[in-house]
Amino acid sequence: MFHWLFALSFAGAYLTAESEHWRLLHVTLGYSMALLLAFRVLYGLLGPRQVRLSVLWGKLQAGSRWLRAHRHEPWIVFTEAGRAGQNFAMALAIALLLALTVPLLLSGYGRYNEWGDWMEDVHEFFGNAALLTVLAHLGLIASLSLLRRANLMQPMWSGTMAGTGPDLVTRPRRWLAALLLLAVLGFGVGYWQQSTQDAPLASFTSHDRDHDDDD
Repeated sequence: MFHWLFALSFAGAYLTAESEHWRLLHVTLGYSMALLLAFRVLYGLLGPRQVRLSVLWGKLQAGSRWLRAHRHEPWIVFTEAGRAGQNFAMALAIALLLALTVPLLLSGYGRYNEWGDWMEDVHEFFGNAALLTVLAHLGLIASLSLLRRANLMQPMWSGTMAGTGPDLVTRPRRWLAALLLLAVLGFGVGYWQQSTQDAPLASFTSHDRDHDDDD
């Protein structure tokens, strides 16, 4: 649930980034990404062992050691013996995307609150960097699916993988997925309604101030 809400929020925010007409939707999706990122960090600290951030860090460390050990034979990453390197590349893409989200959201907040025109360039830079990381992530999944002769996209749809382990989640937490979905939808609807209610007042105040300046 986190994965797809995060992916859809990013895709929607990127597509609406240049449109003034869809600015409110862009901002709402940005705040939704912030909410989702906060959930993922907390879940990675307090959740089940299998989803801890320490697992991601362990993959990065193991992959880094593997790359140093095979730096003179990089071609091995395309073989069965190169699974550690493949897992490292996947973990690196995920970690990089999560890391890029922080400056992306902060620069978007600064741009929205008019901290300076330079914030727009910073926001655009991190938005494009995140998009490139997403495309690299998808390309990696497609490449590994061909290399391993397995559909690695399937677990991203179903949340399950074939096999017996070695480290299984004992039961799906559908209640938590439902709560996360409701929280994001509730926030989105509430923020949208509040913003549309405030917009006419802001417009009236601006118009009234301009009228006073003319007088």
